[in-house]
Amino acid sequence: MSAASLEILGALESRVRWLASWTIHNANHLRGSDVGDVKVGGHQASCASISSIMTALYFHALRPQDRVAVKPHAGPVFHAIQYLAGNQSLEKLQNFRGFHGVQSYPSRTKDVDDVDFSTGSVGLGVAQTLFSSLVQDYVKAHGGLNKAPEGRMISLVGDAEMDEGNIYEALLEGWKQGLRNCWWIVDYNRQSLDAVVREGLWEKFESIFRNFGWDVVTLKYGSLQEEAFKEPGGEKLRDWIDQCPNQLYCALAYQGGAAWRKRLLDDLGDQGDVSKLINRRSDEDLSTLMCNLGGHDLPSLLEAFEEAGGHDRPVLFICYTVKGFGLPLAGHKDNHAGLMTSTQMEEYRKLEGIREGHEWDKWEGAADPKDLQKLVAEAPFFSKGSRRYSAKTVPVPAKLPAPDAAEKMLSTQMGFGQILHEISKQDDALAKHIVTTAPDVTVSTNLGPWVNQRGLFAKEELADTFKAERIPSTFKWAFSPQGQHIELGIAESNLFLLLSALGLSHSINGQRLLPIGTVYDPFILRAADQLNYACYQDARFMLVATPSGVTLAPEGGAHQSISTPLIGMAQDGLAAFEPAFVDELAAIMRFGFDYMQRDGEGDPDERTWLRDQTGGSIYLRLSTRPLEQPQRTISPEQEQDIVDGAYWLRKPGPNAEIVIAYTGAVAPEAINAVGLMAEDRRDVGLLAITSADRLNAGWTAAQRARDRGAVQARSHIERLFEDVPDNCSLITVLDGHPATLAWLGAVKGNTIRTLGVEHFGQTGTIADLYAHYGIDTQSILRAAETISRGGKIRYIKAS
Repeated sequence: MSAASLEILGALESRVRWLASWTIHNANHLRGSDVGDVKVGGHQASCASISSIMTALYFHALRPQDRVAVKPHAGPVFHAIQYLAGNQSLEKLQNFRGFHGVQSYPSRTKDVDDVDFSTGSVGLGVAQTLFSSLVQDYVKAHGGLNKAPEGRMISLVGDAEMDEGNIYEALLEGWKQGLRNCWWIVDYNRQSLDAVVREGLWEKFESIFRNFGWDVVTLKYGSLQEEAFKEPGGEKLRDWIDQCPNQLYCALAYQGGAAWRKRLLDDLGDQGDVSKLINRRSDEDLSTLMCNLGGHDLPSLLEAFEEAGGHDRPVLFICYTVKGFGLPLAGHKDNHAGLMTSTQMEEYRKLEGIREGHEWDKWEGAADPKDLQKLVAEAPFFSKGSRRYSAKTVPVPAKLPAPDAAEKMLSTQMGFGQILHEISKQDDALAKHIVTTAPDVTVSTNLGPWVNQRGLFAKEELADTFKAERIPSTFKWAFSPQGQHIELGIAESNLFLLLSALGLSHSINGQRLLPIGTVYDPFILRAADQLNYACYQDARFMLVATPSGVTLAPEGGAHQSISTPLIGMAQDGLAAFEPAFVDELAAIMRFGFDYMQRDGEGDPDERTWLRDQTGGSIYLRLSTRPLEQPQRTISPEQEQDIVDGAYWLRKPGPNAEIVIAYTGAVAPEAINAVGLMAEDRRDVGLLAITSADRLNAGWTAAQRARDRGAVQARSHIERLFEDVPDNCSLITVLDGHPATLAWLGAVKGNTIRTLGVEHFGQTGTIADLYAHYGIDTQSILRAAETISRGGKIRYIKAS
């Protein structure tokens, strides 16, 4: 880049830094008194730290196919850049942190500008780029890029953010999978939220990343410093910089030129050349020199990005910066939560040549606005407009193949494997677009038959050694670019981040995938933040969590789940199901493949009051407990009820005294209890609940609609309960927390008794554990006798 062009880019960087600082100052001025903790707006220092890096990237180095995860606290810089590029409105920028304004942290779903990856939950946006790069490789290998150029998946990272463990879990997986086209750019300002980072951290980063096959590029010195090092005495100055502790360097950056001079002369004075080097510079020039670190130096940044652009190896850039660069709070250890005062902002405004009242003008203060406008207009990254793709919907058959229930008893986990195996034998679009993954639990979650049929994915062929050596094995573990299963190591964090990346492929790569990830149900908790992050980005996937509950009796409490049904209900963007029977599962999976692809808008469905047209992800809580399968043909109406969340296995009569509502693997206990109490309680009803989540969501939405005047609004559960007498008692039972179904009593005001598991599990037989936790047939009978009017129930055994 020519000297003239560099000067224009420098002027643009100054404008970006000003707009980011002004955006935060304006938001704090408007809303600082009512946000409680002012620190949420105090990111001026973080923004100033990284503005040079982001300017060099967005206005020179990036191409339209590249994708970027912006570090959370640099959100205002990102939005300022998008505003200058014409992708963000002034009104929303002015309303930063306000309702319907730009988000504090970049969000794919909440912001209107071109956010590639949501950030905010620290470290997750970083690891997401690694998995997005792996997904791009998958799509390319399957011919889905359609000759489009490969993009780089880039993350802008705070040095303190590198403490997050999920980053290193992802780093290991990237090495296993042959990661390419991934850049992580560390804003190495040597300050965290509360303090200054430990000495020598950059050396640890360099060692770790090189060991995993990354190139490491360290940008420590700016071009002004490099020139000074060439002067007589320059090497001594370089040595002093290299030996200077982080805390001291930050403190001197805050104190300014006079402090720099005193300290340097105290340490290096009376040494001839180096003293002259220091003394020939004014205090202002000396401060500029010492703060001219590589992460603020546009020539150094452009050269490094250009060089790394010549290959596809993963690269870690360690960019030394000063937190708060160019602002009065630069270098101060408290500057993370610090905000410039109005007086300081006024001085900053004047320094930038900005007229009062023109703070938001795009090119205010520029010597030649046309040059800046031209640079932005010609920036390659913005040359093709919005970079979000769309993809065609994959047709889903009217019915999925379900195993023959007459053959044997089946668990829902076994049924899932068999359904997927039948799909794998097809040559249709559905089978071709499914991609599965698991964290080293492929076989134990019944994905084995699918993998045998469809193979494991790798960028290069890798034969199954056991097969080649003619050793009998149930499973064929051959890797190839055509494989449709991505095998992961034991790290649930990586599973959910990969699901997030796979589930955004239609938008990132223009190729729709239908990802299915399997995990042991209790281990959802191990990566709940990653699950939430994936849903927040509106990624689309099917999560199959199995085995679940204390039903996994011999494995004990470490492998038994209690709270996961509540997670399924509470997690936005995730429709949770827990079927008991395999024909229910087939109907749900068929719905799920369609639901994962929906992207509509509009009013809720007036039948269920669910916003099904918007789509989302699916969570299937399955079990390893084999159940006798019902001999039936499910009608379209029954299938719809299953998808909506519940159906009557036995509809209550007009004088019903008890209704039992169950979910999942405890179906036999609920069915047996109904049969045993039939002689002593009239018209007993049995409700099969396949999705407490969708039932509850529809009910609360219908109530909200009635509050707003839609007096005829009725949800699915309200229609199911229409014929339940007011004096009828409800008993709910599931292998999970009883609060999952406790709200059912409020639908009509019926008395209710909730049975479930509230404490850590333990080893034992299913019968022993069900009895211990009160979810067996006898516990249901005892609850029925206690909660309902009438005499004793004769089949209750003495305890």
